[in-house]
Amino acid sequence: MGSVGSGSDSSRGPGAGAGAPVHPLWLALLATPAAAGANAPVLTLPDIAAAWGTGTASAAWFVQLYAWGMVIGTPLMAGLVRMRGAGRALWTSALLVLGGTVLLAAAPWLPLALVGRTAQALGGAGLIAVAIGLAGSARRMGVITAGFGVLGATGPLLGSWIEGVLSWRVALSVSVLALAAVPVIARHAGTGRPGATAPFDGRGAGLVFALVTALVLVPRHPLPALALALPLGALLAAHVRARATGFVPVAVLRAPGFLSSALIACALSTSYFTLLFAVPKWLGERTDWTTGAIGAGQMAALLTGSVLSWLLAAGSVRLGHGRVLAVLLAAGGLALTAALATPWPVLMLPAAGLAVFATSGGQATLGVRAAARVDAGQRPAALGLFTLCYQLGGAFGPALAVLLVG
Repeated sequence: MGSVGSGSDSSRGPGAGAGAPVHPLWLALLATPAAAGANAPVLTLPDIAAAWGTGTASAAWFVQLYAWGMVIGTPLMAGLVRMRGAGRALWTSALLVLGGTVLLAAAPWLPLALVGRTAQALGGAGLIAVAIGLAGSARRMGVITAGFGVLGATGPLLGSWIEGVLSWRVALSVSVLALAAVPVIARHAGTGRPGATAPFDGRGAGLVFALVTALVLVPRHPLPALALALPLGALLAAHVRARATGFVPVAVLRAPGFLSSALIACALSTSYFTLLFAVPKWLGERTDWTTGAIGAGQMAALLTGSVLSWLLAAGSVRLGHGRVLAVLLAAGGLALTAALATPWPVLMLPAAGLAVFATSGGQATLGVRAAARVDAGQRPAALGLFTLCYQLGGAFGPALAVLLVG
């Protein structure tokens, strides 16, 4: 795998086969519909709540459970890539997306619809893990992460439009579009060999899932969630020391710059997803703009930020890691400060654009750099844990937005 500092554009990531590299646009098609699926409810939560005869807080579980499924699905599917190969993870994830979509579309009860939504997210996380594993360089990773931004940007307006023309169930099913790329990707992922033959670390996986679940609940229920997360973190740390090559490999955690890159990605992602859900609400309260105008303005800002993030990823080798990191931190900090402190509501839109620029650029450049610091056999685990930290922001952000805007 090429590193950010190598200048290579090789696509031979984890699980890549020996043949010609898959075109990055196919990788983007495989991974990015999950972003549209995640953001589709942003403008339609009141209508979803009305359809079930419940409140917006209850309807928000369609967002929270999707985020939770993406978070726990990321290390699970990365582990499947590592131990069984990318082909197995690809088809398992595709079946989860398809099954979850069918269940969501047909469910007569809210809990069953939420199960389908969670299955969509688990499958989407797996498709992302496979796509990122096959990317191999910051330039190619930038195509995927810019696609996240583009589909994330269009997701709210697309979801609102589909809900108005068809139904909210169809609006929440857009992630199924990723399945169009599966046959093409399968020709490349199917030739990859597992990166490890060790038995599956079930205890380590269980501790990771329990800890992640507790962390996801922190914004809504801080005291009990933290009371649960702290002992789980201690148990996981002890298990990692006892089983150095298990579900969370010690070599990955000790790789230079891995933990700092992952934590920065989590912070930037949390800021972005908070603003993604909070800005429309704030604009609705502080302006006389229609929902359509707010959605269109936010989409334009996010599209601009996504394109700029790809340019940053493409030029990251020339800029160097220090300059790229400075740009990312400055953009992320300015985005959050501007959105929270500006007396002019219209400036919230460029703040959202800066946020997606920072988080998409960070995922592309920091992710490749983090994975390049470990041995080839550990790269699926490194990418999975890094993406887990990014996805945690996708879980924290909407919950924080609910607390901020009520």
